[in-house]
Amino acid sequence: MIKPPKRLVLVGRSLGHSLSPLFQNAALQHAKLPLRYETLDIPASALDDTLQELATEDAAGNVTVPHKQAVFSHCDRLMAPAARAEAVNTFWFERGELIGDNTDVAGFDAAARRLLERTPAHLTVGLIGAGGAAGAVLTAIEAWPSCRVLVSNRTAQRSAALCARFSSFAQPSDAESLAREADLVVNATTVGLRDSEFPIDPARLRPSAMVLDIVYRRGETQWVHAARARGLRAMDGLAMLIEQGAAAFERWFGFPPDRDVMWRSVQ
Repeated sequence: MIKPPKRLVLVGRSLGHSLSPLFQNAALQHAKLPLRYETLDIPASALDDTLQELATEDAAGNVTVPHKQAVFSHCDRLMAPAARAEAVNTFWFERGELIGDNTDVAGFDAAARRLLERTPAHLTVGLIGAGGAAGAVLTAIEAWPSCRVLVSNRTAQRSAALCARFSSFAQPSDAESLAREADLVVNATTVGLRDSEFPIDPARLRPSAMVLDIVYRRGETQWVHAARARGLRAMDGLAMLIEQGAAAFERWFGFPPDRDVMWRSVQ
């Protein structure tokens, strides 16, 4: 039997844009659970003390940029998706032990299926980024039949290290090759979160390419708008956000939330 948490938090930095409190609190209220989901904006220097405090409070929650990989290293036990992705976005405590999971994996998979409108298979995926979010994306794609991934990152060393962990289907790439070959282009960086920058110019992509931006913002990202203006099928990260949040809710409480309630709260 799952012991429900006594406190729910989102741990990260610059969290004013986050929609997670909106849909998690809507789900909690609908389920008649006497909790509030709150944000904890903390620097890296405060992470250790914060996790110790949360342990004493029987808390649970989510982790976002830039702490996903740091929390991974603090966990006493990891669920399989987090261990493979080497990043944690969902956590809870059991008898004082910090347990880490990565529901971004399931969230990305659900979002990709929504965009593609079919089971993902036989795709060349262009992945931009090599951080914790990229690890979750590759963990999801690993289960897709006959796919390969071209990974482009500003720091070539990071993309090489990430691809080495997924060497059976992922390889480092440059932006030009990625644009020329990818059927699905995924932005796993924070580019476009608070600005109008593009991770890659949609004009460089194949006419049949699809775009999945794991970044989300009110009114969608400029990259998604620009991709659609080029005639490309494109979607931002809201579906991934809702799905990872629903999976986290089920981890904490042992039953799924009402997804319709979650969606209505952010529309």
